[in-house]
Amino acid sequence: MKKEIGVFMVVSAVLLSGCGSDDSGSANQGAGESPSNQVATQPQQETKQGTTESGQENKIWSSENNEVKVSPVKVNKYGTPEVVSVEVNGVNKEFNWQVAEEPRVFYTDVTGDNKPEAVILSNIGRGSDTSVDELHVLNSEDLSEIKVPNYEKVVAEHIETQVTKNDDGNLAIKVKAQGEDYEFSYDVDPGVKVQNKLNFGGTVTYVLDNQKIFSYIGGSIGTSPIYVCRFHVTYKFDSLKNEFIVDQIKAESFGK
Repeated sequence: MKKEIGVFMVVSAVLLSGCGSDDSGSANQGAGESPSNQVATQPQQETKQGTTESGQENKIWSSENNEVKVSPVKVNKYGTPEVVSVEVNGVNKEFNWQVAEEPRVFYTDVTGDNKPEAVILSNIGRGSDTSVDELHVLNSEDLSEIKVPNYEKVVAEHIETQVTKNDDGNLAIKVKAQGEDYEFSYDVDPGVKVQNKLNFGGTVTYVLDNQKIFSYIGGSIGTSPIYVCRFHVTYKFDSLKNEFIVDQIKAESFGK
């Protein structure tokens, strides 16, 4: 079934740091803008002071009631943590995670087994046209990591795109997400070089809302990315595989 995604303008928002709540929201953004600025609203996250193994003073980020604590163990020459320690109810484990910005830390049940997990959302890189989040879900008892498909896997397995540039500069964009077809158009300047498929990886945003995990993956054209659409991905936990899988994908156009 084909859908026409109409031209629309949406409101841009920025990520708000916080922690420990099951509830967070999201807002759309304007046409052609980076689709990374989602809103995630939580109670104020508690930050404490700690030290790395080299004796440098660093912050400790924790969930609302301090069940989960994240602290830097090793930082690179730019001061960015590249090894962190995660402590959940007294159990401690180190991970080779890069944390470019203050992470959002949660202690909540996202698998539906009535046992809370440790959820850490962190930004690993941000620029004028890019913003990439990373998501980690840990079993709160042994701190084993529960897999969540990254954006590369989502795109490779569930999304197909085709971009055609007409003589007038108008782009005809066809998208198939989970077998559902979308078609929309986007006007670009004649000088913009356009590939025949959408680019991904410039913006990836994760949101935790009502104990559910979502992501927003931006699709762009051009070498200096122009974001023409985004994909809203919903995940669900597969108890047999003991990992999260893609539940739904919806495409939204930033056509103009």
